[in-house]
Amino acid sequence: MERPDLDRMWETFIKIGLPSEISIARVIHAIRFKIYPTISDLRKKKVINWYSFLIHNRKSGVPTTEDDNNLYFHIRLALKKDVKPNDFRESLPNYYVMTRPIKRRLESISGIDKSIIRNEEIEEAWRIIGEQSEWVMNMLNIYKEEIEMSIYPKQISQFLHYYFNMMALSISAECPKCGHIFAFQV
Repeated sequence: MERPDLDRMWETFIKIGLPSEISIARVIHAIRFKIYPTISDLRKKKVINWYSFLIHNRKSGVPTTEDDNNLYFHIRLALKKDVKPNDFRESLPNYYVMTRPIKRRLESISGIDKSIIRNEEIEEAWRIIGEQSEWVMNMLNIYKEEIEMSIYPKQISQFLHYYFNMMALSISAECPKCGHIFAFQV
């Protein structure tokens, strides 16, 4: 993953739904069958050299109306230098919405202190966030398409256990739908 050019950054969104409607299966399905194919195609066509995705709402960065309480995948991408913005826009499926260039306001990332990064350039932190997005897509795409969605939480928790184990960290979370506790412990 390359470091993004902050002057060539764009953002786009995929609506997931209301928080009460969200399930891990729905999120995984969207990553595997909406985000992954688009990112893969854009990379293959040499349109982008960096991307990341997070889940946000209107209070955390989605440019939508005050009455929109939906969650969205907030996808950021860096266009390669020779790519025309209109060509990029036209290459996105119609479920990518509110696509727009990002004004150079990405000089900071919440919770990341760029003064302690070796070169003090926030682009290096953005690169790592992009690598995290890539890791998640790679992890989800090792499974057969027909695998039952109920297998995912256990599999994902095991992969995340290994991820956190590398750093001697532990976390746990409760699934809001079923109440299962997913623990990631050393």
